[in-house]
Amino acid sequence: MTLNAYRAWLQQRERSAGTIEKYLRDTARFFRETGAPDAPPKEAVAAWRDDLARRGYCAASVNAMLAAVNGYQEFRGAPEAKARPLKRQRRVFCDAGRELTRAEYFRLLAAARQSGRKRTLLVLQTLCATGIRVSELPFITAEAVRRGRAAIRCKGKCREILLPAELCKRLGRWCSRRRIHTGPVFLSRSGRPLDRITVWKMMKALCERAGVAREKVFPHNLRHLFARTFYGLEKNLAKLADLLGHSSIETTRIYIMESGAEHRRLLDRMHLLL
Repeated sequence: MTLNAYRAWLQQRERSAGTIEKYLRDTARFFRETGAPDAPPKEAVAAWRDDLARRGYCAASVNAMLAAVNGYQEFRGAPEAKARPLKRQRRVFCDAGRELTRAEYFRLLAAARQSGRKRTLLVLQTLCATGIRVSELPFITAEAVRRGRAAIRCKGKCREILLPAELCKRLGRWCSRRRIHTGPVFLSRSGRPLDRITVWKMMKALCERAGVAREKVFPHNLRHLFARTFYGLEKNLAKLADLLGHSSIETTRIYIMESGAEHRRLLDRMHLLL
């Protein structure tokens, strides 16, 4: 069994390119760190899981790496050799040091405008105003802008999202100036749709001017901000899950967690100390 064959197996199951690369990277790490044979026993996988936890990796990280190796066991036809993931208690608040606030988001927009980065400005607003994944950005096309809705295909699922009217006006003007009449609105200099790495770099370039910590500035945080803002207005978790394209509401719950600071203020308001 080889990692190349594992890659082909994952591709047949229509896993995303990012997932495939992560699974291969984590599986290669497993073999490198354990010296296990091509057909690793369950005990070797479980021991590696426990060693990762002892080394200080959080349960979520351990389970994410374990999923790659368990996938490899499925691929070689030995599901009985998979190890159980670590049990995790659901968190009730998120890390405030990683949460992008509404004010910080608007500072990023102002920084993009002041530095003349029109494309970056529109990309940020598109991601945050729709809640789409950065990998779904190519589905924001000239045709979608004219219709006011976009058909998104991701992870084997399809959904349709509405585009805010004001966003459509701004994207329409961008398309007119750039003479984009069909296909993706946001293109690289080579004419290809913007990828995740390019968008990540565009956002990081704004941090210093905007006065926002670099660890808070990455595309997926805009999706989280959309989710928290929508839920604050609508309080409809099922509808939010549909908008985000989540199969499980449990996944959606992660997006709307309050920060630790908010949770602490709530505890302080309870006044349960004499």
